[in-house]
Amino acid sequence: MSTGQTNTSVAEPPRIDPRRYHEAVSPDGPVAKAPPVCLYLETTNRCNLLCTTCPRTYEELEPPADMSWEMFTGIVDQVPNIARVVLHGVGEPMLVKDLPRQVRYLKDRGAYVLFNTNGTLLTPRKGRDLAEAGLDELRVSLDAADAATYREVRGKDFFARILRNVRAFTEMQAREGLEKPRVSMWLTGLRETIEQLPAFVRVAHEAGVKEVYLQRLVFFEDDAIGHARPDQALFERMSREEAVHLDEAAHVAAALGMHFSASGAASEPGMSLKREADANPWSLCRRPWSVMYFTANGRALPCCIAPFSQRGYENYTLGDATQQTLSEIWNGAAYQDFRTALLSDTPPGSCAGCGMRWSL
Repeated sequence: MSTGQTNTSVAEPPRIDPRRYHEAVSPDGPVAKAPPVCLYLETTNRCNLLCTTCPRTYEELEPPADMSWEMFTGIVDQVPNIARVVLHGVGEPMLVKDLPRQVRYLKDRGAYVLFNTNGTLLTPRKGRDLAEAGLDELRVSLDAADAATYREVRGKDFFARILRNVRAFTEMQAREGLEKPRVSMWLTGLRETIEQLPAFVRVAHEAGVKEVYLQRLVFFEDDAIGHARPDQALFERMSREEAVHLDEAAHVAAALGMHFSASGAASEPGMSLKREADANPWSLCRRPWSVMYFTANGRALPCCIAPFSQRGYENYTLGDATQQTLSEIWNGAAYQDFRTALLSDTPPGSCAGCGMRWSL
């Protein structure tokens, strides 16, 4: 079925607060008992950067595309009580002309809406359009505290432009008393950049940003690419010397009145970042029971991490929104097989090395 069609035969399920989805979604078996709580809609797979931690820099994952308005509304209309929608995938959402319209369409349905951006296209006009559309959260991925490191990690020399854009946006919010969207700044944890974390907090503060997050690097186990390789990862590998930078960043943030989070950070560096030898961290994941992810071409994937953790969409494609209804995909054979594997000792390849600590 075309995604331009609305599935009106399905009774509207009660809305689930995304903060309580662990309670609402019970992974007792391969069948999801409730509709998804969250949608990830890859509004585009195009990008204007060449990040060395992103697989799309090195290969064409799918044909270049922006998600059409018909596909977008067709998917959204099939989950009328969706609680949370994330408008990014492997591309840069602000390349999409319809982005404010998409945000407004979702806000009219009561959803919480957010996306990650590289900030290069956050012009005053686009920023105002998004704020007026009701965007709840804007996450700026910067990944460096200086221009040289930014160019090395993200492939182009846009560091100063991004900071100007973000500062202009937060100044507009302060001047006009706009509480939304919440603006945060993100750094991917690399061994080469972790020492910049305290300076990164200061850079964010100077740009008027009040929240900073350290994000975990995800990489292919085989045939690693660019900076997305095992020797750069901090998860389960952080030394006591490297953990000092987290402590300093936390102190800087507290002194500046900012929020800083490094989920999974160790209270005992070098120890609590290690998982137990017999643990199956993937079994804690609830995303296949709570989240649906669609690429710009309509391909259903298990989550936003999958493209970064295993090469080849064919390994974890769970459906096609241009050919199936969401209900057919959600509890179809592919999804049920994926959930069954996730609950076993032999998880899907895209999940095996994932874990659940997203920031390290």
